[in-house]
Amino acid sequence: MQTWDQLYIGGAWVDPAGSDRIEVHSPATLELVGSVPEATEADIDKAVSAGRRLMDSGAYVAMGADARADRLQKLTELIGGRMDDFATTISNENGSPMLFSQMGQVGAALLNLGTFGQLTRDYAWEVTRDGAMGGPVIVRHEPVGVVAGIVPWNVPLYLTVNKMAMAIAAACPIVLKPAPETPLDAFMLAELVDQLDLPEGAVSLLPAGREVGEYLVRHADIDKVTFTGSTAAGRAIGAICGQDLKRCTLELGGKSAAILLEDADLDAAVPQLMMAGLMNNGQACVAQTRILVPKSREAEMNEAIAEAVRGQIVGDPLDMATAVGPLVAERQRDRVEGYLQIGKDEGATIAVGGGRPSGLDTGWFVEPTLFTGVDNGMTIAQEEIFGPVLCSIPFENEDEAVQIANDSDYGLSGSVWTADAERGLDVARRVRTGTFNINTFSLDPVAPFGGYKDSGVGREFGPEGLAAFCELKTISGS
Repeated sequence: MQTWDQLYIGGAWVDPAGSDRIEVHSPATLELVGSVPEATEADIDKAVSAGRRLMDSGAYVAMGADARADRLQKLTELIGGRMDDFATTISNENGSPMLFSQMGQVGAALLNLGTFGQLTRDYAWEVTRDGAMGGPVIVRHEPVGVVAGIVPWNVPLYLTVNKMAMAIAAACPIVLKPAPETPLDAFMLAELVDQLDLPEGAVSLLPAGREVGEYLVRHADIDKVTFTGSTAAGRAIGAICGQDLKRCTLELGGKSAAILLEDADLDAAVPQLMMAGLMNNGQACVAQTRILVPKSREAEMNEAIAEAVRGQIVGDPLDMATAVGPLVAERQRDRVEGYLQIGKDEGATIAVGGGRPSGLDTGWFVEPTLFTGVDNGMTIAQEEIFGPVLCSIPFENEDEAVQIANDSDYGLSGSVWTADAERGLDVARRVRTGTFNINTFSLDPVAPFGGYKDSGVGREFGPEGLAAFCELKTISGS
């Protein structure tokens, strides 16, 4: 069992202000797997004050971009050296299947860290332009200030690393609040951050619930909030930031569509759709949970998808053969089962799944499920379920497929599957989402990531994501 007795505040391990603790139970076995101190408002004050002192001193910027990039490179090496430990811990915390924990939780975090380190070295922190009024104009990217980073439980290390790396790159002190469901990997990360020789005040990690999280967002010395989570919580955070004129980046929910055109190669597409739709037990904002199929091949495609869903191995998340593990908590299983009932009540057909897997009486398991005959106006096609539930929605032609894909309050991700790459690119240009894939599923850290509509505000990744941690300053004259 993993336990810590101190909090990581401003680059040092310190005793918490309170005595409450967060206990973490495996969603597969319900056994206690770890515990950490629960941060209080007083701990937030201490962390934000440390960040403000560093920000005001100018010492972080004075390190230089190359030195900060060196720290990111070292962190990449340190995490890589404990990849299996991180993967096991995350699987124990949130039920993520071990294969996904290794590749999608830790491996993806390492890929992003390496990319962000190089971006830090290459970024145009200061440029000189020929002014329209005769003299040169200097444009500088300067740190936005002290950042609050709020991280959800579904891909905790990956998201923590993304926010922290951009903050380090831009010389922004950051106070990170891990979700109470998954604080253990954050404390492991803090042990490694402690080896980076960052300035005092650069990084704090304080796990807590919503009330303390709101206190962090409202704190007068927080200049920017970067949040990943539900659209409902994002609205509340955005309202606070709007009132206080804080900068914010909100990466929120999704209900993404995978469009199978009539010339799609099912043998190539369907295995990737299982990953795109059911990854992390369906608990992913980018999950392609609406599968759009042409009526001309509807029966054939539905049977191929159903067969693939039937083939998903459900079980122990620590088993490398497991494709779908338990949901993170009982409340999440209750939520998903509620949507299963709604889908049936609204007239959709359960082709596969729809219940609890036999032989798995302990843990928060739900069968991978495929609904067919779904109308895009149904609740299960419009609301984010956040579980292993796919909806097959028929369409007549390409124009209707695009219309259905766009008929959503969300606009985070999506894909199209076709033998004609140019046709796929045309579809990609017409679907209103922040990211889109043709015959694949990926998130490339060199390019901006974020959503249209209710899927969020702002972008992460790439130079666009780094710019969100900066203020622009124009200097003219001599």
